[in-house]
Amino acid sequence: MESVNKKWAIKRLTINLTSSEAERLEKYCSITGRPATDVIRELIRSLTVESTSNAN
Repeated sequence: MESVNKKWAIKRLTINLTSSEAERLEKYCSITGRPATDVIRELIRSLTVESTSNAN
């Protein structure tokens, strides 16, 4: 089912983290057994943004 693969290929991001931020993320992922990608996606989804005329 190719549509499943396409939805994850919309945008790829590279982020710069301080060593303490990277360590915190790695520890959280180790404790929870979850991959960093899932944790970051969940955090992004939890963001509150105000509606604008340009919002998708």
